Amino acid sequence: MDTNIQTKSGFAALIGRPNVGKSTLMNEIIGQKIAITSHKPQTTRNRIQTVYTCDKGQIVFLDTPGIHKAKNKLGEYMVNVAENTLKDVDVVLWLVEASSYIGAGEKHIADQLQKANVPVILVMNKIDKVKREELIAFIDSYRKILDFAEIVPVSAIKGENTDTLIEQIFKYLPYGPMFYDEDTVTDQPLKQIAAEMIREKALKCLDEEIPHGIAVYIDIMRERESGGLWDIEATIVCERDSHKGIIIGKQGAMLKKIGSAARYEIERLVEAKVNLKVWVKVRKEWRDSDVQLKNFGYTEK
Repeated sequence: MDTNIQTKSGFAALIGRPNVGKSTLMNEIIGQKIAITSHKPQTTRNRIQTVYTCDKGQIVFLDTPGIHKAKNKLGEYMVNVAENTLKDVDVVLWLVEASSYIGAGEKHIADQLQKANVPVILVMNKIDKVKREELIAFIDSYRKILDFAEIVPVSAIKGENTDTLIEQIFKYLPYGPMFYDEDTVTDQPLKQIAAEMIREKALKCLDEEIPHGIAVYIDIMRERESGGLWDIEATIVCERDSHKGIIIGKQGAMLKKIGSAARYEIERLVEAKVNLKVWVKVRKEWRDSDVQLKNFGYTEK
């Protein structure tokens, strides 16, 4: 007997405006930190694939960059990644904040979803911040702009109602074998996750303007033969000399703060001690350079 027929497997895209909690929701469902989070927009830049496996089958989540009005080539790349993801999936989760305000950004996403011809689940996040009667009114506002397959209110940060969301997603997935073995939680290489963790700490430590202009890449990442210790060398790239000074900080204090916060996260990831060295380099206007974007891994492929 073919046991594969009993399981469902498919792809679910997480889309929404910047900062609505897509990465937080995905990390909560997976039970592990894969996507970085911060209160600043444009935190997620690439499409991140994570895998949720249970007795029912497997959901492959695609966490996309927030859909926004692009101001440079990096922004255009991010929006293209998000909008192209809609063509590759079985179901779309449109994450919105619990609010009745539907602005131009939400209307643009609704237009994209109308064309996508795929079931859309409206996921209303941050319900921990609103009253129940308000929530009903908020849901009604969204019902008017798109015909949703399901509407699920959740609190990603508190893990509320995520079980219901999983059940609803499975309703729209086809029967078939799993795409990944059950131990897989992401397709992201370790190097990529480590670089993103450093960028997350920089986002949290630095001022508003600088984080948009930084990228992080790993020069060296290797485990010592004796085991139990990783050597990692990373570079934070920024766009201006003045930014470099701020990132390094007085007597290197800011860079040290970013490095030690990142090291703690990476040690949890690799389950070993980490010897982390971080450098800072200036690459002027890298966000508008095709070559630099490619170097930092922001390519359509």
